[in-house]
Amino acid sequence: MNITYWSDFACPYCYIGETRLKKAIDSIGMTGQIDVEMKAFELNPDASYEVTGPTLDRFAAKYGLTKDQAAERIEGISQMGREEGLDFNYATTLNTNMLDAHRLTKLAHSLGNTRFEELCYRAYFTDNLVMADHDVLRGLAAEAGLPAQDVERVLSSDEFADAVRADEHTAYAMGVHAVPFFVIDGTYAVSGCYPTDDLADVIKQALAKSQEQETAQGAACGPDGCAL
Repeated sequence: MNITYWSDFACPYCYIGETRLKKAIDSIGMTGQIDVEMKAFELNPDASYEVTGPTLDRFAAKYGLTKDQAAERIEGISQMGREEGLDFNYATTLNTNMLDAHRLTKLAHSLGNTRFEELCYRAYFTDNLVMADHDVLRGLAAEAGLPAQDVERVLSSDEFADAVRADEHTAYAMGVHAVPFFVIDGTYAVSGCYPTDDLADVIKQALAKSQEQETAQGAACGPDGCAL
């Protein structure tokens, strides 16, 4: 079974949703048995590479809230993250462009490394680092064990930018305009940050459906013979 999900490192619900997904998989005893792949989805592809202002001001302006209302909602989201065991500091995040972080994630995936993406979530929401800063990305890449020469090659070029855009175009073609968005075994779509138990139920349904298909195939015959 495979689970594909679209996400952005600047998305609080993506960090929480990715954490719940891991818990859901673990709760049904399938850790290590399900392939999970993150796809890129930039919430703001035109975001500046420099920090342009505090999260509180951006949040209030974007959603038409007073600063007190914005602070309350930000804290509510942060508390949701803390309930999942995350050191969640949404109010003090430093928002910038995420393209280079996504490009390095593509490099990491090409090397079979999923640690880098986990570190990116933590860097943004826990450590409040500037994710467009190449020195920050170099440090995260080193911590994840990515080869320094490969990291430098990517950062000094536009390598993997097309792969990031391809992820986003696929999402748009599917009608996806918000993340996280999960596709479970190519059959079940889950939009948004679902509770862990609900995610686990959907995964179990997909597993049962997959097993039904395998059983049907086991009783079938084709041009090359019959499956035994």
